[in-house]
Amino acid sequence: MSTETRLATLTSWNSDWSDLRVAVLGLSMTGFSVADTLTELGADVLVLAESAEEEYARLLPVIGARLELGPLDQVPEALTEFAPEVVIASPGFAPSHPVIRWAQESGIALWGDVELAWRVRDKVPRPDGTPADWVLITGTNGKTTTTQLTASLLVEGGLRAAPCGNIGVPVLDAVRDPAGFDALVVELSSHQLWYLGLSQAEGELYPHASVCLNLADDHLVWHGSARAYRDAKALVYRNTRVACVYNKADEATRIMVEEAEVVDGARAIGFDLGIPGPSDIGVVEGLIVDRAFLDDRARSALEITTVADLQEAGLAAPHIVQNILAASALARSLAVEPEAIHSALQSFRLDEHRIQIIARHRGVTWVDDSKATNPHAAASSLRAYPGAVWVVGGDLKGVDIADLVATVGATARAAVVIGVERAAVVAAFERHAPQVPVFEVDAGETGQVMSRVVEIAAGIVEDEGTVLLAPAAASFDQFSSYADRGHRFAEAVQDWIDRGSADDTGRTPPPL
Repeated sequence: MSTETRLATLTSWNSDWSDLRVAVLGLSMTGFSVADTLTELGADVLVLAESAEEEYARLLPVIGARLELGPLDQVPEALTEFAPEVVIASPGFAPSHPVIRWAQESGIALWGDVELAWRVRDKVPRPDGTPADWVLITGTNGKTTTTQLTASLLVEGGLRAAPCGNIGVPVLDAVRDPAGFDALVVELSSHQLWYLGLSQAEGELYPHASVCLNLADDHLVWHGSARAYRDAKALVYRNTRVACVYNKADEATRIMVEEAEVVDGARAIGFDLGIPGPSDIGVVEGLIVDRAFLDDRARSALEITTVADLQEAGLAAPHIVQNILAASALARSLAVEPEAIHSALQSFRLDEHRIQIIARHRGVTWVDDSKATNPHAAASSLRAYPGAVWVVGGDLKGVDIADLVATVGATARAAVVIGVERAAVVAAFERHAPQVPVFEVDAGETGQVMSRVVEIAAGIVEDEGTVLLAPAAASFDQFSSYADRGHRFAEAVQDWIDRGSADDTGRTPPPL
């Protein structure tokens, strides 16, 4: 049997995976889940990584996999000698990576962890013997919040559901969970979707429902172009069986749905903050309503919740409401009743670092939205807090920040610029928003950055206003993660409050 023929048969946990030679690239949480799954299936597994956490490196030989540590800037000899039949790459490996190019040029099957999970999704079936339904969620921003929301709504509706994927729980771990699920809510990054785009027919996903929340330039270095990034995101809709949910306020997502190859009978379900038409979910006079999943949708609607209730729960920022609309549409596609959605929203709370109010002190509100790692996310935060002192900057990931500065950034009270790419941010303000005072933090040590930020910002707002950390950039230039950046900001704010604002530490320095 040829390798191609054999791979076409591997569509079940019960298929014959024995002795299949698989090279796994990367040993993070995802890479280990792949290796652990494959060794349990009886495959011959070689893991290649430039570095590895001690625990994962120790466990690999225990589960029966081999580890080759070393540089991957060129194809290692150990890989060619192994002669893999399949290469499964962690999402960090870009299309331009030498090992990825080698696999493609050699005609070796190239999968991501999500394709492997789909192929073995029947390990723990539902009581009726069928695998769990999959709900796919992507978008430039809001993926994690919408994934958490959707899973919470499904659980409140009586389904066994779990959030997984790019949210931090590998899909393979969810598929192999002995408890089993009725539905998996899978957050997908553009990187994971790019790998799904390589799938042969037997490896393609057939989700119950899917959504691309929004689209803006991001990860351009990884993908190589804005078009390639867009095309990867659009793959979320491929083969959708029931509901393709899209953002009516973002034309790119509508076009994705129109162009998608879906299963006959799949419906397009729109959402936005306006009055919904038939087959939409939206807002009418302060009510969140469904006009998509009811029989008489041409003349009536179902109330889900109210904006006032969302305000009370801290969920009324416009971009959070959009996430709620999308999650509600996905949940309704699985027959969750409006009453259950309303109940779940009353207890749902946002994660840390997502437009999180960390302190209110002497008339000043301090907001941590460190998760705003690109201009699109930062724009949503700035619209939620117009006139804020904006803490901005970091690793821009190849994205031009000029449009953000020229539009909503121009309404900021002042800008405090951090990060290694400060020059590009400062130049954008000089050119597109010269009326906004700009202060640059040139602290070289990570531990000093946020203390200086808070000192400057406190001097600007004095005793009234908002300070908003919404960097529009990745954090890895100065911090270990967006969470680390947010925690350090919160700690610096608390330290400033503890020291008292009556001294001169908050005196505003001259702008640039």
